[in-house]
This record gives sequence, structure tokens and C-alpha cells, in this order.
Amino acid sequence: MSFSSLGLSPALLRAIQASAYAVPTPIQLAAIPAALQGRDVLGSAQTGSGKTAAFALALLQQLQDRPPQRARRLRALILVPTRELSAQVGEEIRKLAQHLPQALKVSIVFGGVSLNPQMLRLRGGSDIVVATPGRLLDLLDHNALSLGSVSTLVLDEADRLLDLGFAEELARLLALLPAQRQNLFFSATFPPAVQALAQTLLRDPVRVEVLPAPQTQPAIAQRAIAVDAGRRTQLLRHLIQLNHWRRVLVFVATKHAAEVVADKLRKVRIYAEPFHGELSQGKRTQVLADFKASRLKVVVATDVAARGLDIAQLPVVVNFDLPRSAVDYTHRIGRTGRAGESGLAVSFVSADTEAHFRLIEKRQGLSLALEQIEGFEPLPSAMPSAMSTGGTPIDPSSGGIKGKRPSKKDKLRQAAAGGQ
Repeated sequence: MSFSSLGLSPALLRAIQASAYAVPTPIQLAAIPAALQGRDVLGSAQTGSGKTAAFALALLQQLQDRPPQRARRLRALILVPTRELSAQVGEEIRKLAQHLPQALKVSIVFGGVSLNPQMLRLRGGSDIVVATPGRLLDLLDHNALSLGSVSTLVLDEADRLLDLGFAEELARLLALLPAQRQNLFFSATFPPAVQALAQTLLRDPVRVEVLPAPQTQPAIAQRAIAVDAGRRTQLLRHLIQLNHWRRVLVFVATKHAAEVVADKLRKVRIYAEPFHGELSQGKRTQVLADFKASRLKVVVATDVAARGLDIAQLPVVVNFDLPRSAVDYTHRIGRTGRAGESGLAVSFVSADTEAHFRLIEKRQGLSLALEQIEGFEPLPSAMPSAMSTGGTPIDPSSGGIKGKRPSKKDKLRQAAAGGQ
């Protein structure tokens, strides 16, 4: 099936052709017709499946079909969790709207930069606003825009919005929106919190869940490497140099770790930069531009980079620190293997994180051999003999862990051994 069969205008089809889209993806085939009918949509599909174009094309077609406005009023609001995703979504919409006979104003607003320039750009109104919740509330507090005329609300990466603590901000924004509106929720995963929000807000939604067919799954090879925590940076440097990795996205747990690891790599002449939420927006933009242009070999990032970033032909992702959850693991490794390319995801596993890795592995339906790299084998002292099957040390003074507590016979044997 082609895009022309979806009820899109010649102007949009021209933009699609210029964007080198070949055929609609499954999420686009299912979501665009439903959205054009005015239905609420709850869409779930894997990372890199074309969710942005799915709601963008539907929005643009709807706005084009409506009579021109004498005064520009906000008609579509798109909420996203991060600055980078807001810029990416906004630019995609502008690109698809470039040939429309009725010019549309798309405003992109996010925090981390001065408020005044964004207020100035909103003068005269906007047709579409792409925003992070906190900055949108700032602009509303300054009367820079009104939500009273919004006819369509899009939540992109809805699970991440809630995961990042935007629940209160979302509640405040939803209270300011018209009760009669179309709602489009898109994300790669729908945990219970998002499902509860959808049940509250959506009216008889069309549910679109696109599971990747085996032949269309990203070709991402996954490896797990055992290494002592203190030698991870050395191992990372070794792998980069040995395998001649051109570009590597490295995930760490904290901004401090991002700064430290990047600094250590630079000291051995590997051009690396940190990427985290406390960098200025100008610095974050520059790091991404350098990385995409291959002027930068390594970006060491917190999970602020796990969603929304679309870096073409990124060959390798490394979990220097393991993610908090299996969902975060999915989004991290989804930065590679995009648009039909192959990719590699490597996870460093130390003795005290093996149990957590096994839990991620179980929830992902994986079974990865824990490799050892010559010269970087974990020291025996780092692998306690009293361990759970997953690798978590057991404190003898405690009751162990659930399902692994010593039995009465074990305790008797331990007591007898201690008396010998």
C-alpha cells in the first residue's frame, strides 16, 4: 500500500517523496486513517518505526482541510519529554509542511534556554506547538499563549513523560485544554501508568499495536561482557581501538560519570564529550551536531539520550552502567540498528550488577553468554563464593534474598562447619 491510498493531499505526498519515504510503515498504515477520521488513537510500536510521521501527517492533513483562520490560533499541541525530541519532532513537521498551500507556523519550545526569545516567536500565534511540559507551563504563566483553541493533543513518548516526573505538569496542562478534543498517544511501551492515563483521557480509542515481524526487527547484535567495575573505562578504550569503532554512544547512570568517563577517554586521545541534562542547550546541540557529523567519536550520555535521538548509522551502543529497567534497555539499544542498518549493543556486567542484568535479560527474553575479554577478566576476589545464581552477594547476617534464603539444613551445616 502507498501513501497516496491514505487520503493525504498532493502537497503532503510531494513532501513525503522529497523525504525519501518509500512506503508507509505499519504504524502509519494503521494510525493515519484512524486519526483522519477524528478518532482518538493509542499507538504502540518499536523505536524507529515512524511514529512521528504517523501523527504529523495526520495533523497536517486535518489542518489543511479546515478553513483558513483570520487570526492564527493554536490548534495542535504536541508534548514530548526532552529538548532533543522536541526539536526533532518540530523539524520533521516543518519539513512535511513545506509544500502546503496554506503556510503553517510550527513553534518549538523547551527549557534550558532563555524564555524571552521563545515568547517573541510566539507573538502572532502558532498553528502547532511542540513543547516540553515545564517550559510550556512557564509560557502559559507569562500569557505567551493560550490552550483554549487546541483541537488535537499528541503525547509523544508518553511513558517517558510520566517516568521523568511530568505527571503533575501534565495534570495542570490537561486541565487547561478544551474538553472536546482529539487525543493521540504514541510510545514504544505502555506501562500501567500510561494505560491508566489513557483510560481516563481517551474516548473509544483505536488501539494500534505494531509488533515487529522477525524479518523487520532491527539487526542488533547484543553482547554482555564481565568486567570489574573499576576497569570498565580501560575495557571501553580497548574495544574502541581494537574494533576501530567510528562512533559509540555510551550510557552511564549519572552526569558525574558522564563527565569522568569522557575526560578519561580524552586523556588517551579518544575524542569524547559528555551529554546530560545539566549541560546548556547550546552545548548539547553542538555535541549532537559533532557526533552526527562524525567529528566526535564517543558521546557519554545519561538516559536523557535514550529516547528520541535519531542518529543515522550509529554502529555501537555501550551500557557502561546498566539501565534501571528492561524498558530503558530497549530504548538504549534502539539508538543503533535504525532504518534497516545493523548495530551492536554491548553491556558491561560486574559482580554486583550481574543479578540485575539477569533480570533485564529475563524480561527481554534474552539468553546472552557472559563473555570475558583477555586481559580484562574479573578478579576472583570480585566474584564472591556466596552468591545468588544471578551474582548478588548474600550477607550472611541477613535472610538472603527472596527465594534464595538458606534452609534449616544449610544453617545446621554452616554451624557445624564453624565448630570444627
